[in-house]
Amino acid sequence: MNSKLFLAAALAVAVTAGGAYAKPDANQTAAVADKGRPEADTKRDADRKPAEMLEFAGVKQGQTVVDLIPGGGYFTRIFSKAVGPKGTVYAVGGPPRPSQDPSKPAPTPAQDAIAADANYSNVKSIHAPLAGGLSIPTKADLVWTAQNYHDVKNVPNIDMLKFDKAVYDSLKPGGVFLVLDHVAPTGTAPDPQDKLHRIDPAIVRKEVEAAGFKFEGESKVLANAADDHTKPVFDPSIRGHTDQFIYKFRKPK
Repeated sequence: MNSKLFLAAALAVAVTAGGAYAKPDANQTAAVADKGRPEADTKRDADRKPAEMLEFAGVKQGQTVVDLIPGGGYFTRIFSKAVGPKGTVYAVGGPPRPSQDPSKPAPTPAQDAIAADANYSNVKSIHAPLAGGLSIPTKADLVWTAQNYHDVKNVPNIDMLKFDKAVYDSLKPGGVFLVLDHVAPTGTAPDPQDKLHRIDPAIVRKEVEAAGFKFEGESKVLANAADDHTKPVFDPSIRGHTDQFIYKFRKPK
């Protein structure tokens, strides 16, 4: 190989390792364009870049995807359309929260409402204590958790090695575990009070690799150098624009 070709190849590898991503395909773009998505979700697309996230995670038609701790279901609906009628999405969250008002029933969890919506009939809702790990009826192609890993670490009696190994066991050989979260300053220990809702990416990588995963790469598409990592993620000055890391891990075949 001549020197110019070698340099070009080396740069391509470096860009991939640094978190570059290919252009989302038509299926991924169509999933984000789904007209059934709530306006509150679509208004966040510019900040969350969901099509790029689908591409980086490798989401395709027919796959089995786990949306781990889906919250309001922002990604659940998108995954549903991206995997299509031959695919399945497991929305896996903790036990439903009780009603704050004893005179009124507890609100229906978003993941249950989405699973009951005929427009997202391939979504299955599972509620289980997170301290017990992750258990689904079949092996998955992707386990995805967005802005949640820092919360999992604060679950009472959680064993993170056990938790990450449960994720590992839930995946097919070659399956992907994707972790997206808010960046904490390098060397910062996990905060038991969870005041900032952030985590040092190095902690995530060390824990997930300890469970047997291989680190495959990082996307910088949600990086923000203007975030100094000192403010809570809900601070109005930074909310929706935090510096976020996206780590892709793979279960060896």
